[in-house]
Amino acid sequence: MSRRGAAGAEELIFYVNGRKIIEQNADPEQMLLSYLRKRLRLTGTKYGCGGGGCGACTVMISIYEPASKKIRHYSANACLLPICSLYGVAVTTVEGIGSTKTRVHPVQERLAKCHGSQCGFCTPGIVMSIYTLLRNHPEPTSEQMIEALAGNLCRCTGYRPILDACKTFCKESVCCERKTNGKCCLDQEDDLFDKEAKVSTRLFSTDEFQPLDPTQELIFPPELMRMAENQPKRTLVFHGERMTWISPVSLDELLDLKAAHPEAPLVVGNTTVGPEMKFRGVFHPIVIAPARIPDLHVVKCTDDGLTLGAACSLSLVKDILTNAISEFPEEKTKVFCAVLQQLRTLGGEQIRNVASLGGNIISKKSTSDLNPILAASNCMLNLASRGRKRQIPLSDIFADGLGNNAITPEEILVSVHIPHSRKGEYVSAFRQAARRENALPITNAGMRVLFEEGTDIIKDLSIFYGGAVSTTICAKQTCWTLLRRHWNEQMLDEACRLVHKEIALLGSASGEKVDYKKTLIVSFFYRFFLEVLQSLKTTDPCHYPGIPMEYRSVLQDFKTKMPQSIQIYQDIEPSQSPQDPVGRPIMHQSGIMHATGEAVYIDDLPSVDGELFLAVVTSSRAHAKIVSIDTSEALKEPGVFDIITAHDVPAANEFYYSNDPEIIFARNEVICVGQIVCAVVADSDVHVKQAAAKVKIEYEPLEPVILTVEEAIKHNSFFEPKRTLEHGNVDQAFETVDNIIEGEMRIGGQEHFYMETQSVLAVPKGEDKEMDVYVSTQHPAIIQEMVAASLGVPANRIMCHVKRVGGAFGGKLMKAGLLASVAAVAANKTSRAVRLILSRGDDMLITGGRHPFIGKYKVGFMNDGRIRALDAKYYINGGCTPDESVVVAEVSLLKMDNAYKIPNLRCWAYVCKTNLPSNTAFRGFGFPQSALVTETWITGVADKTGLSPEKIREINMYKENEQTHFKQKLDPQNLMRCWNECMEKSAYYKRKTAVNEFNKQNYWKKKGIAIVPMKFPLGLGTRYLSQAAALVHIYTDGSVLLTHGGIEMGQGIHTKMIQIASRELNIPMSYIHFCETSTTTVPNACASVGSAGTDVNGMAVKDACQTLLKRLQPIINKNPKGTWNDWIKEAFEQSVSLSATGYFRGYNENMDWEKGEGQPFTYCLYGAACSEVEINCLTGDHKNLRTDIVMDVGCSINPAVDIGQIEGAFVQGIGLYTMEELKYSPEGVLYTRGPDQYKIPAVCDIPEQFSVSLLSSSQNPYAIYSSKGIGEAGLFLGCSVFFALRDAVTSARNERGLKKTFTPNSPLTAEQIRAGCTDDFTEMMTNDESAFSTPRAISV
Repeated sequence: MSRRGAAGAEELIFYVNGRKIIEQNADPEQMLLSYLRKRLRLTGTKYGCGGGGCGACTVMISIYEPASKKIRHYSANACLLPICSLYGVAVTTVEGIGSTKTRVHPVQERLAKCHGSQCGFCTPGIVMSIYTLLRNHPEPTSEQMIEALAGNLCRCTGYRPILDACKTFCKESVCCERKTNGKCCLDQEDDLFDKEAKVSTRLFSTDEFQPLDPTQELIFPPELMRMAENQPKRTLVFHGERMTWISPVSLDELLDLKAAHPEAPLVVGNTTVGPEMKFRGVFHPIVIAPARIPDLHVVKCTDDGLTLGAACSLSLVKDILTNAISEFPEEKTKVFCAVLQQLRTLGGEQIRNVASLGGNIISKKSTSDLNPILAASNCMLNLASRGRKRQIPLSDIFADGLGNNAITPEEILVSVHIPHSRKGEYVSAFRQAARRENALPITNAGMRVLFEEGTDIIKDLSIFYGGAVSTTICAKQTCWTLLRRHWNEQMLDEACRLVHKEIALLGSASGEKVDYKKTLIVSFFYRFFLEVLQSLKTTDPCHYPGIPMEYRSVLQDFKTKMPQSIQIYQDIEPSQSPQDPVGRPIMHQSGIMHATGEAVYIDDLPSVDGELFLAVVTSSRAHAKIVSIDTSEALKEPGVFDIITAHDVPAANEFYYSNDPEIIFARNEVICVGQIVCAVVADSDVHVKQAAAKVKIEYEPLEPVILTVEEAIKHNSFFEPKRTLEHGNVDQAFETVDNIIEGEMRIGGQEHFYMETQSVLAVPKGEDKEMDVYVSTQHPAIIQEMVAASLGVPANRIMCHVKRVGGAFGGKLMKAGLLASVAAVAANKTSRAVRLILSRGDDMLITGGRHPFIGKYKVGFMNDGRIRALDAKYYINGGCTPDESVVVAEVSLLKMDNAYKIPNLRCWAYVCKTNLPSNTAFRGFGFPQSALVTETWITGVADKTGLSPEKIREINMYKENEQTHFKQKLDPQNLMRCWNECMEKSAYYKRKTAVNEFNKQNYWKKKGIAIVPMKFPLGLGTRYLSQAAALVHIYTDGSVLLTHGGIEMGQGIHTKMIQIASRELNIPMSYIHFCETSTTTVPNACASVGSAGTDVNGMAVKDACQTLLKRLQPIINKNPKGTWNDWIKEAFEQSVSLSATGYFRGYNENMDWEKGEGQPFTYCLYGAACSEVEINCLTGDHKNLRTDIVMDVGCSINPAVDIGQIEGAFVQGIGLYTMEELKYSPEGVLYTRGPDQYKIPAVCDIPEQFSVSLLSSSQNPYAIYSSKGIGEAGLFLGCSVFFALRDAVTSARNERGLKKTFTPNSPLTAEQIRAGCTDDFTEMMTNDESAFSTPRAISV
């Protein structure tokens, strides 16, 4: 290319954390994230999804603008930023703002001290989002703060503690800061606290925070200012291995380039082209980056509107429109307001900061929220090509409904003209998505009407929809037919019919939602109709009546507000020694390191010399014979070292933990899509991915392909054993009851979505077949066992190390073992270190999650609400191998009673063997599914008897010492205490009345409220599963090294262990250090599962400390005034051993399935949650208004950690029951492979008022210091939101005279809510006769 000039490729110059970087060989395919992590070894910035959807890789970009002499700071996702786009900018990462070696930044400090990190993997991204906001607004409003966090996901905390840290920077004080007297605005009544117990509501103290001092920040590099001011701008060209990047500086040059390379895409923010190249395999040999061309950044006010350059970022557009709205009279800004409304929820801040206005328009995605409103508003596009300029209406590029682009390949979109609105013109934009913020829309719309002056006669009408088919479409016929009509009910009826007919939908590629989209299309028009009627009234109240009072609330969309929260726990006894940390809200041991990015996860470990990267090649068929594997193409790729298949496994390739095996590499047949067939190892992560894509596998289909529970039942495909429990005389009881209801409900699966994907680093030692395996797992011992077995060496040669895990939730047990074996086999074959880090898409595809569940029930009850009999069958979709599925089925039977005494019951559990990736353990382990079925028939009984659900719950709750359905004794007094306290704290009856009042006054919006009790038995069923060991060393300087078999995955186990050791040895926590969990220090440790980690390891730590103290006692007695250091020195000189192991045999638990009785659990946790929601009946959208949780956790060892676990689990439960939907194709291919398609709760989903109280003066004689294991229990309480939504929908149905009970499936998404609120618009769908294609997504 002639453009290079004589000098060859350019140098790329930019700064990172104040350090100058000169990159000689910048590769256009390299993103900033991998450059920071691999080249600069700055590993604080994390890989979470690679698609800009999770915010884990957020960094701050600073750029100097010579024209305005200003420095602009903005946050961005490093995973989408090509390094070539960074010429002349300064990048700041989490390491650059503070560290424990220099000074910790206030953002880092407060996030840690407010307990805003649990596993800590998402923390650096959150720190950078807040930091960037504070650089631009040192005293932000709470709205700005909430907006800044919309693009960051956290799977552990439930966001509340993160927001607590944020509030400390906001300028308006949020009411709950007034906690001096332990009271808060959420507690109107004074008698909420037990008088006897002293309670506290402070989990952190703001007095110790250092102030935010904006003068202390890193300065913008003066050299970059000089470069920007003085260097003449010149074209930059960068050549990579496969791709060339050209960044021109003038419009003419750009037009020449586009004429020469019409196919080359223009890249500004890389938020469209980037994901296409990364996830869809699109490849562009040349890309043109026009961001440095001034003509594309114009901002011009003209007489009739605003002209904005196509390269303006969406954030800039948002600011410009906000300013314009405040400056111009209201009637001129209606278009601006509508566009602004869509911009508020489009992507997260990080995406809006880089994505360009022009890119959004030109990509013509059906999911663009801007195109429908811009098209409807008559926006004009200014186009240019060599020697030609022209202007076309934006709507032209969507003219025939299929996006017949009027723009030729060599044309450039230079700017967009957004017109002022006129008198008598009304403009609105609508959208509905799977999550209110940072989610692509299911359907969106832009609408505009212009009336003849002073009338309500339509002069011009424009309606555009997005999300419906493959691009933005226009309802042309409808608009044309309605001209000259009056804006009244008659017009509305006709419009709805016309628009419904005109936009006949075709099911889109992944997941159909056809009826829902059609309903939304009509509902949006109705909403527009109401808005315009209401606006007409304000212009001329005499002529236009406006709309009825009860319709008005639907004109307000739900907004995300800064939540108010309160946490209540019992204070420690005044007599407790100030040095004793037990019972205090101590910060997570690694909290500060999480926040500074210094905490090391597997992929942050420095590279080992000669290390290879591994990528897996997975099956694309659900059930097939492998005919051949052709690796010839892959082996020719650059950097490829070898390919590993089942033949390379020295010993065991299959593990028989039951009749069916767990498999490392598929040998002759594949049994699910995503099964590992072989693996490629190469010298870089880029090369290995390119090579893996070139492996060709030939299949021969096998029958049957079983995906759903129904198909498994049909083919009698089950994992043995099937389990059953029977109690009382069921058949006889059914004959004597007044009433019987039968039903069935489905509960969808759930992806773990731990922020750190599955990660392994296997390092062969080179002698004696030793190998170090660093792995992100909950169970190092099983990793050691599986790796040793697959390599055919004794377990003592495999050292498995775990420092910390970036979230696990049950998903890092068996699957981590198989992946570790893949890496170990490769390391063994190549004699090199091998690193295996799954991409988010592969992780979601391969690893399976929570079991999809179908519950069928028949319930017999009396008219007064007493439940006498239950017959239930549970089918769980186990996937293709047994994994833990049978145990999940057993637990779902043992815990299905939840909080209720059912005198006669019979329940069965079947594990279906299907051709899906094997499902596995997930927080709650079967209980969240079977207990939801139970609560569903409880509300069914309430509907039938006409009593309220809470009455039915109270009547049937366990009350005195009783036996469960498997004959274990139970003392439920704390269950009643939690229930009553939750009733009182939530002011349930008062609010229920208020909800009913609200529902009477509002037709299109409804509120719902529900209160749900919980009994969560804790235990692992057999003694050996809960044994634990610890090892404690005291060194001669008095410092203590502690280790135990538990794994830190965010639940604060190491923090609690150090608290325990501190109490037992009577020394400050600062003397005690925990290094890592390893099979070399504590052998045969049980998995950290089932909420039992602290219970069992705590006992072992206590045992070890007591052994040591016993040895020291004679020395202490001799010199009672001495210091700890004196005693230790003396002990060493007297040859007293300063190292001890501690051991706990485990809980004495057992279950006899033949007899159907046993003592599988040691104790129970109890809790109750009350939630209130509001729904929008027109769209199905909802808002979580308030949740009050009361939880019995015994005596908390660390209230901050325990409350964090309750809230985090609860929000995960909100995800399970109301949002998270896995979608599979009819061939068994997972569609939802990342945060773009799979929505976990974000900041906008947590309740606006959130209160958690720990039950005071509760004792638990079975566990350490009377505490209780709290990790899982809170998840089920998320169903209080599910039942509040059901309550709201039922209220809408009653008002519409619908008799049929609403029994939703889980997750209760917007789609189900909308379908439940039946009205004229949904009726149009049911009468719709048009033929549909086969479904694109199936329910498994």
